[in-house]
Amino acid sequence: MGTPPTLESLAMQALVRSHSVSICDTLEDVPWLLFPRLFREAYAGGHAEVLKAMVQAWPFPCLLLGAVTRSPDLEALKAALDGLDLLLAQKDRPRRWKLQVLDLRSVSSEMRAQGCPSLAGSSPPGPLSPRPPATCDARRTEERPLTIVLDLTIQDGPQGAFQAYVLRWARKRRGRVQLRCEKLQILSGCTSRVRKALRPVRLDSIQELVVDCFWRRETMKTFARQLSQMQNLRVLHFSKMSAQVYTSRALNALYSRKYAAHLGRLQCLRELHVHDVFFLHGKLPAILGSLTALKTLSLSSCPLQEDDLKFLSGCACARQLQRLRLRSVCLGRFSPEPLRALLEQAAGTLETLALEDCGLTDAQLPAILPALRQCSQLGFFSFYGNPISLGSLCTLLSHTARLARFSQGIYPPPLESFYFQDDGVLGSIHLERFLLMLGPLLQAWRASSTPSQRFQICADFCHRRRKCQMVSLGPRGSWVLTVEGLPGLSALPA
Repeated sequence: MGTPPTLESLAMQALVRSHSVSICDTLEDVPWLLFPRLFREAYAGGHAEVLKAMVQAWPFPCLLLGAVTRSPDLEALKAALDGLDLLLAQKDRPRRWKLQVLDLRSVSSEMRAQGCPSLAGSSPPGPLSPRPPATCDARRTEERPLTIVLDLTIQDGPQGAFQAYVLRWARKRRGRVQLRCEKLQILSGCTSRVRKALRPVRLDSIQELVVDCFWRRETMKTFARQLSQMQNLRVLHFSKMSAQVYTSRALNALYSRKYAAHLGRLQCLRELHVHDVFFLHGKLPAILGSLTALKTLSLSSCPLQEDDLKFLSGCACARQLQRLRLRSVCLGRFSPEPLRALLEQAAGTLETLALEDCGLTDAQLPAILPALRQCSQLGFFSFYGNPISLGSLCTLLSHTARLARFSQGIYPPPLESFYFQDDGVLGSIHLERFLLMLGPLLQAWRASSTPSQRFQICADFCHRRRKCQMVSLGPRGSWVLTVEGLPGLSALPA
């Protein structure tokens, strides 16, 4: 037999089944600590009228509606927003009606695994200002606009019913309701669709932005004005405006100046991830010059000038970088001195360093190694895709393995293990040569490393598919070939 329900549970079930017009009066007598549990009971039973009344009488500053269920429920949302409409219509709100923030963001599975989150929250989310103490003037509290918090995804095709309803509701109540969005994902190249979706949103509430869609230069020019209003933006991912598509140097230079002027205003930026765009060429000083809080910088498949790297090495943010990735950036044709200076500047804070497929050769390595030795906090190092010889690779292995906090390294196969084409370009790996060279590499690694450190050779990679072939040392001392995904910079160990 199961455990019989408590009197408290029976009372809650009876209350949520009540559809009388006096439900609000009944809620006046419910202890505030029981509200979250009572709300879940009403939600589970689909009692829309009770949900509507509870939103009006909610005794906490914040209601985390998104924490109730794994998937958004449109009917529950409509009930909650109907309750807000009734609340907005009140000229004089009762003292215990304190709702300021309706948070519609879903809760991650990791948070659910740690326990059911409180519907009341600990404080208003994100950049929202804290609730004033109870002694503050009640009129000021009542006049404060109600706030809806929602993570948005703008994409082509039909919009999700949940998000569409919230945006439509908020557009009709601008001035009385604030719509805040901490995480924004744009997967559409339609300018009008993006503008319409962002019209009711407080742009200064956005803290994380992902733009992953092919954009025309004019689309980016239009959006850049909105981007510069995101004054609290912390994380920016931007991709797919390739220099291989936009080939006019004159037009690229014109648009790059316009973009850089807006990007340079994002002074709270802590993470910048840019992939396959044309507009960084010669513009890093304008974009990064005023960024004092930058901790993560990832530039992939973006044309740069040597002056960009020189600026970066002397930039104030370089002294506090924790994660740096340069991938498919042609560093081999530059002097190694700017890169050496950059590593020296970041040596005290750098935890993750990826210099991948950058054309670095034996000629640049001697200038880089002394700076690399100074990176006392470095835990992860990725150097695959660079054509260096067996001797230089053994030297690099011993240098990185000796770092005090070092835990994992990814390296290229030695240059001698490749076939060479008639024009001198590297071909595929010569398997027999490669196997012969694993012995000297392992010897160099073991001479300097500890058992807890991990050593991998990236034998082949495809950035488009985000896959690579890794040769790793197995637990029994044998070599193992695996196909793995290339991790994003934020997923790399620090």
